Amino acid sequence: ATFRACVGGERARLRVLGSMSRKVNVLITGTPGTGKTSLASILAQKTGFNHIEIGKFVKDYNLHDGWDADLSCYILNEDKVCDYLEERMGKGGNIVDHHGCDFFPERWFDHVLVLQTENGILYNRLEERGYTGRKLQENIECEIMHVIVEEARDSYKEDIVKMLQSNTVEDQDHNVDVVLSLINRDDKVASLTSSAEKRQRTNA
Repeated sequence: ATFRACVGGERARLRVLGSMSRKVNVLITGTPGTGKTSLASILAQKTGFNHIEIGKFVKDYNLHDGWDADLSCYILNEDKVCDYLEERMGKGGNIVDHHGCDFFPERWFDHVLVLQTENGILYNRLEERGYTGRKLQENIECEIMHVIVEEARDSYKEDIVKMLQSNTVEDQDHNVDVVLSLINRDDKVASLTSSAEKRQRTNA
């Protein structure tokens, strides 16, 4: 290979690495009741990242199209949510939790974690939340049919999607360790990227 080709290849590699130099963004998704918000809260405390609970943001910042009386929830406006979060997500350092995942821009996330819970455990959790009738049934069916798993696989690259069991406190502790390990790994890559960019500027 010529010197020019080698230099060009190295610059292309650095541009790719440069896109990784922002802080990591993590999406935690899954059927309601699988423990997304609990896990995201713990991770935010341990990392100092922003915890973005989509359901709360939708309510607090009017990112919806009104109230669905049948399902007792706000009707999320996907465009409003994405517009509101665009700048924040571009900076990185966010842990997003939501029961859907297919409308977010793929470029936002470095890791997508899908929490899964056994049907009996999930049923009890949702009943304790006051879920009844259609709302309860639809969420249980969603988990049985792996709807969120398929959404994640269809919406994001395979290598950033992970399925995690979320039935017990021990599962939650394990999941915290898994996500922290992913974030720490990416932080090391970002550090190497920063060093490479500095060397490139010095040698320019």
